Amino acid sequence: MTHALIESLSNIRASVNTPRPVASGKLVRGVGLTLEAVGCQIPIGGRCRVQTISGKVEAEVVGFANDTTFLMPTESIKGIVPGSLVEPIAHDAGLGVGDALLGRVIDGNGEPLDGKGPIKVSKRVSTSPPPINPLQRKPVSEPLDVGVRAINSMLTVGKGQRMGLFAGSGVGKSVLMGMMTRGTTADVVVVGLIGERGREVKEFIEDILGEEERNKAVVVAAPADTSPLMRLKGSETAITIAEYFRDQGKNVLLLMDSLTRYAMAQREIALAVGEPPATKGYPPSVFAKLPALVERAGNGSPHQGSITAFYTVLTEGDDLQDPIADSARAILDGHIVLSRTLAESGHYPAIDIESSISRVMPQVVKPEHEQNARSIKRVYSAYQQNKDLINLGAYAKGSDPLIDLSIAAAPAINAFLQQTTKQVVPFEKGEAAMQTLGKGLQAANQGQ
Repeated sequence: MTHALIESLSNIRASVNTPRPVASGKLVRGVGLTLEAVGCQIPIGGRCRVQTISGKVEAEVVGFANDTTFLMPTESIKGIVPGSLVEPIAHDAGLGVGDALLGRVIDGNGEPLDGKGPIKVSKRVSTSPPPINPLQRKPVSEPLDVGVRAINSMLTVGKGQRMGLFAGSGVGKSVLMGMMTRGTTADVVVVGLIGERGREVKEFIEDILGEEERNKAVVVAAPADTSPLMRLKGSETAITIAEYFRDQGKNVLLLMDSLTRYAMAQREIALAVGEPPATKGYPPSVFAKLPALVERAGNGSPHQGSITAFYTVLTEGDDLQDPIADSARAILDGHIVLSRTLAESGHYPAIDIESSISRVMPQVVKPEHEQNARSIKRVYSAYQQNKDLINLGAYAKGSDPLIDLSIAAAPAINAFLQQTTKQVVPFEKGEAAMQTLGKGLQAANQGQ
């Protein structure tokens, strides 16, 4: 009697734990980037395979209306006919992560692109983990050396900070990212190349990144010719890998180029499924996804490491009031603006320290460091604001002591803010040079 009861309970338990079969469906419509299917029982975010003439294509559910399910393929749509079979993928294995990713180039799904064979991952994790309790995060209290003197000294970045890199096209964003990759003291560098030209991906890996730095870096590439879904997944893959190394207690530098392409990919998907546009064609879901992505970076709990993130933001026509740029400024911990005028004059890196700010800098540097940075910025701004008058000869020497000081100090300040693309300036060396320059400016100002 007892044995029969135990067997009966075991059968009941097995039937309860057995996953419920998910119904397959068929395609009824395909317009633009979106496929529409009926008969499917797949949740939003779930994956499926669509049968085509040339084989099966993977797709993801991005929405539904009544009994119709909207699918977004991860590859180009070829060979799909009405009535094509849609088979749900019952279980998502997650993204494979591990130390074997270091030195590799992968796509948005975590598959290798570098031709070095399969990657032996140590575990698999979800690309959509629950958010971290903000009260469990460590405060940002230590500076991170990125090897760029202008950033280390004037716009000091803390471990766990999220910074924006605002610039138009061709101003030097990728070069600056490469400089930070070579010069950083972070344990691991994760680079997300999202929506960039395929040529730039190869150039960044071979020319800008370099062989030595590649050994501690993971590059996730989702070029512009991939589907918008793959560009979204590429961004999520990059931050998921960074989270894995942070959970191992390592300090991670995350460089994502670009946040704007991520927003554009979400806009393409949202408009394709019928979401109404809001600001400049961007639907509301874009402005909900941006903070969700950015907030995944930062410090972990006290026994974990940190993710210091730089997100590039494209400013169309160098317009800093672009909707994505304006939204990014509100959710990031500071921004670095690259000036086209400085770039055209041969000033590299073309960082406009007047328009840039690091909101956590007072928390991670000494008071003397902060005072020197303010002195340099004050004198630099005085020169920039009166530059036209000075160049035209309309300014009379002696009219304003601060402007006189700025004219005399301009060559030294410009030399301090510049460095070659291959040069790495450690934090301590840049701080010492800034201290010398700052004290000289303060002494000259007091003498006047």
